[in-house]
Amino acid sequence: MTERITARQFHEAAGVEDWRVLFEGACAHFRTGSFAVGVALVDAIGRLADAANHHPDVDLRYGGVTVRLRTHDVDGLSERDVTLARQISAAARELGVPADPAAVQTVHVAIDRLVGPAVQPFWRALLGYREQGAEDLVDPHGRGPSLGFQQMDAPRPQRNRIHVDVSVPHDQAEARVAAAIAAGGHLVTDQNAPAWWVLADAEGNEACVATWMGRD
Repeated sequence: MTERITARQFHEAAGVEDWRVLFEGACAHFRTGSFAVGVALVDAIGRLADAANHHPDVDLRYGGVTVRLRTHDVDGLSERDVTLARQISAAARELGVPADPAAVQTVHVAIDRLVGPAVQPFWRALLGYREQGAEDLVDPHGRGPSLGFQQMDAPRPQRNRIHVDVSVPHDQAEARVAAAIAAGGHLVTDQNAPAWWVLADAEGNEACVATWMGRD
């Protein structure tokens, strides 16, 4: 039976240096430099995935290929993801394609609400999304950011009710936070870092920079 592993266990495995764990699983970006090389890498990934009967999400663009691994049977990561990650990295090396771990991220939009049934159906219908669990909506085509609904105990008119969560590689988080502050933002709190930092823009609109660390 497939068993779930933690983000830390994934990162401690040998041969997965190209990969970073984000909200949606383990991700890697390979800079192909051309569409033709990208197609060759996707073809190699397809053969490996079929052989393993374990199929990642693959995004092919002119300059690169982004791959996301997740074991749906356990709703998280497993050793199957570790094995396929190693194989995909090996295929990329054979093609002379370098990985860029700093190029991956996942965007999640969080909405504070008092009454979920009064709010979530609107967003589900508006976006054409589907429910995932009790508090999340996801794009069935895997293209748009997911939405999460956070329960409030009382109205909070002094702050915005929608904020953006950006899941970044754990070794890029502090640089991302510093860049946002240098661009005119400010730190609201880092009491939960490195799991997440809360930032705000010049008018108080909040966003979080998040990593897998501190969540095991």
